[in-house]
Amino acid sequence: MTAARRLSLVPDGVHSPVPKRKAGALRVAIATQDMKTLDAHFGSAKRFAVYDVSRDDWKLVEVLDFEDVSDESGEHRTEGDDRITPKVEALKGCHLLFCLAIGGPSAAKVVSAKIHPIKVPQPQSIEEVLSRTRTMLRTAPPPWLRKVLTEAGATDKKPFDDED
Repeated sequence: MTAARRLSLVPDGVHSPVPKRKAGALRVAIATQDMKTLDAHFGSAKRFAVYDVSRDDWKLVEVLDFEDVSDESGEHRTEGDDRITPKVEALKGCHLLFCLAIGGPSAAKVVSAKIHPIKVPQPQSIEEVLSRTRTMLRTAPPPWLRKVLTEAGATDKKPFDDED
């Protein structure tokens, strides 16, 4: 089974420890190869950058690193060779997953873990993805995002701009 390496910010006595997700924030995972760009398919992503995103800011929480990834050939190596479940397990607690593509069986596992997958048609900077997510939280989230926010307990008392 594929093991995930978790790279987290560690308190050093001077800086505060990594905070728990604050109210109103969503935990967002981004499939990346280079830590700068959303540029990977779910199965072939070597890394997932995990951020907490709120209406006002975002903060890197951790990086999930995987060595055993898909080669995107569509071929399964051997029966019982499951590279997807360890990724889904490592991503538990995330609310949104951004990737370039995700296969049906993988998407089903992600959704059953209460993670909403979002396919993005072209590579783009992680900053762009985070900025757009923050803007959606600040303005009028689409119905699917409102549902995610409600299920995540990430709604705060401020009404959405379109509810004034």
